[in-house]
Amino acid sequence: MFKELDPMLHSQLRLAIVSLLVSVKEAEFTYLKDETGASAGNISVQIQKLKEADYIDIEKKFKDNYPLTICKITPKGVDAFEDYVKSLKQYITAKK
Repeated sequence: MFKELDPMLHSQLRLAIVSLLVSVKEAEFTYLKDETGASAGNISVQIQKLKEADYIDIEKKFKDNYPLTICKITPKGVDAFEDYVKSLKQYITAKK
């Protein structure tokens, strides 16, 4: 039986954000925007959804009088990502 894929991570952009954060542990908003190629508005919406799911933490501060948003993966986010990858592998390696 196939395990259901996490709907929070089944979105391409949210999966990309979490994938990046798993590899770097934390990243600035502009890094996520540049790496995913998504618009600032779309990234904002998706990181908020990930924060509400407790997959990431968001820290807002100022650097040289400019707003700076830092996103960090949470332990729950790491676990969700690992489960998602494990479930996806079941689909890929399923015998026909």
